[in-house]
Amino acid sequence: MSSLATLAIVLFLTIVAPLFVVLHFVTKWKQSREISGDDEQMLEDLYVLSQRLEERLETLERILDDDDDTEDWRRKE
Repeated sequence: MSSLATLAIVLFLTIVAPLFVVLHFVTKWKQSREISGDDEQMLEDLYVLSQRLEERLETLERILDDDDDTEDWRRKE
């Protein structure tokens, strides 16, 4: 009976355990390449925010261009 247990342990350590470790890390590697739902939502929020900021900047530039008191605002440093 002792030799059967030894054989089972040897087979487990030489075949099952290394296979489990390799498949585990392959799965982790594939998951890390994909973008998560939270990250995708954060990117969408940042894009919307950047669009709003760009619109605000364009509005401000248009106001400054139309104002007679700030004719040379673009040339000032």
